[in-house]
Amino acid sequence: MKEDTGKILAVLATLLCLTQCNTLKSDCQAIGEREAQIAAEKPGDYYIGRRYVVPYTRFWGYLRRPGQSWRTAKLVMMDEHTIHQPDRGPEPPLKNAVFGTDDNVEYAITGAFTGKSAYEPSSNLVLPLFKATSYKVLNRQPGFLFKPSEKRSDDYVTLDPRIMPQPGACQQALAQ
Repeated sequence: MKEDTGKILAVLATLLCLTQCNTLKSDCQAIGEREAQIAAEKPGDYYIGRRYVVPYTRFWGYLRRPGQSWRTAKLVMMDEHTIHQPDRGPEPPLKNAVFGTDDNVEYAITGAFTGKSAYEPSSNLVLPLFKATSYKVLNRQPGFLFKPSEKRSDDYVTLDPRIMPQPGACQQALAQ
């Protein structure tokens, strides 16, 4: 019985390793393709923003400069004194709620970081404050944010640049 259990555990460990290795390799391939697209972005004085909605939170999403990897992205709060977020309107639980309907939409955003921070109580995060002056939709279905195998939760922040595999790990996985 102990011998059978040991064999089963060895097989399961091997399968787990193969699955994780294949996931890492496919994530790295997709990230590499995305990085090539990012490198070709038009330079300029704007940001690429990806809306990230977790219910009951007030952060906006992630911002990065054109041509820079999503590894450099910052989760931000938006200062809406100049311009409202594109989906600003009635919020849940109202029947005509529209807040958060642009989850995972990618924007070109002009504006600047204010140099101030804001506390987001639902996530217990202190985030940089960004004051936008314009939003332009770039892509309504841009796909994954940090890696294809990312797992989202409506309960807390699960998407963060740190979930991306390190470049060295990708080089190693792609070399195999």
